[in-house]
Amino acid sequence: MSGPPDAAVGDLAADVRAGRRSARDLVEASLDRIDATDDLNSFITVIGESARERADAIDARVEAGEDPGPLAGVPVGIKDLRTRKAGVPNTLGIRALADNVASEDSIGVERLEAAGAVVVGTTSTPAMAHTIKTENRLVGATPTPFDTERSAGGSSGGSAAAVAAGSVRLATGSDIGGSLRVPAACCSVIGLKPTLGVVPEYTSMDGFCATTPTFVGGPIARRVDDTALLLDVLAGDDGRDPLSVPLGDPDYVAATDRPSGDLSVAYSPNLDLQPVDPVVRAVVDEAAEDLASAGVDVESVGVDLPPYRRLSKAYVTQVGAFFGAFAAQIEAEHGIDFETTDVEDTARATAALAEGVETVEERLSNVPRTDAYRAIEAALGDRDALVTPTLTVPPYGRHLADGYPTEIDGESVRGVPTDAMLTWVFNMTGHPAASVPAGFTDDGLPVGLQVVGHRYAETDVLAVAAALERARPWADAYGDL
Repeated sequence: MSGPPDAAVGDLAADVRAGRRSARDLVEASLDRIDATDDLNSFITVIGESARERADAIDARVEAGEDPGPLAGVPVGIKDLRTRKAGVPNTLGIRALADNVASEDSIGVERLEAAGAVVVGTTSTPAMAHTIKTENRLVGATPTPFDTERSAGGSSGGSAAAVAAGSVRLATGSDIGGSLRVPAACCSVIGLKPTLGVVPEYTSMDGFCATTPTFVGGPIARRVDDTALLLDVLAGDDGRDPLSVPLGDPDYVAATDRPSGDLSVAYSPNLDLQPVDPVVRAVVDEAAEDLASAGVDVESVGVDLPPYRRLSKAYVTQVGAFFGAFAAQIEAEHGIDFETTDVEDTARATAALAEGVETVEERLSNVPRTDAYRAIEAALGDRDALVTPTLTVPPYGRHLADGYPTEIDGESVRGVPTDAMLTWVFNMTGHPAASVPAGFTDDGLPVGLQVVGHRYAETDVLAVAAALERARPWADAYGDL
């Protein structure tokens, strides 16, 4: 463990700043835990010596009377995609990029290190972060620590598995259809997808790529207050990102102390959109009941979304264009031919979704997207949040070749990723959303509850998540991992 299992990250960092604990000890514990859980394949690159050197430098600053920052000495994993550390391989989950070394820090790494965090390695992702299972040709498949035959989810599965297993307390991820929230659900941790522009990033070729559907970076943690602290470090305007927005000064950590009785939420068990496995619904129903028992005003609502086929077609059109362009940019920058390089067939198929899509068709997909936005706004109304299941099914098989369920609650489905999750809708609408642990099935499989807020109202999302954590604590769930 990278610290006592029930300690808040802020407390660990405070101990380091006060000299009661050393950053070196936290990092050594993290590296030991990474070694002990190597079967999870949660990391692509571990930078042990670099992490030790940085921890020693932090301890030296403390001894000299300096304040290293709010994450002083805290080990962090960074998703091997857009969060880059200079001098460390940035593979994007592609074997052909195993030796592609980042030449500069990303904004996220700049902010993490300015806050005193210690990056211990890069976490696994499927090639280009293209799907909701984490498997690649570099390290293999990443399972959930709760059942190693089932997936950690994706595409931030390495980060979620590492946090769940205690290898790190904090990690970064990204999300274009559920890639923060799906692995959070599969691994019983918290993954928060912020509103576009809250967490800035920059890319060398296309600074506007994240708009359709919304593609954002965000935090993964075990505790809600830890999630809030990491978001506080990552969030804020940066002129290098043309999509970043000035936020004022939201206090994400303070939001977690908001009384449950001050909160109101709408509850939908399936967004009136697609079937949900009864075992998942039962756990989420109980979680919603516990919120109500804790004083949260919970009201069941209908959600007037476009029909599933129409909305999912619009999503696939837009996400296909995103990945088609992403693949073309990788080819141009690194000289990779996706037709011949060593990459999974599912990655090729995702990039190929853009083939034959006309520009006008891609633009017209914003029509059902707009209808969806209005439906979510209506469901939210003047409430703080909308809560739903995160996944429609329990965690599924760990390998890409295992596929996805073709029947849910007695209804035939197509066996595609959108069938298995209720997350992708909010990449179409742009609302912030987090997955938080709701509980477990009778078979011991994690279930996530999704908390959706008004745009730029991440404080409300965190407040509702914290209310659930108080009503239905999950800290003990990690004890046997």
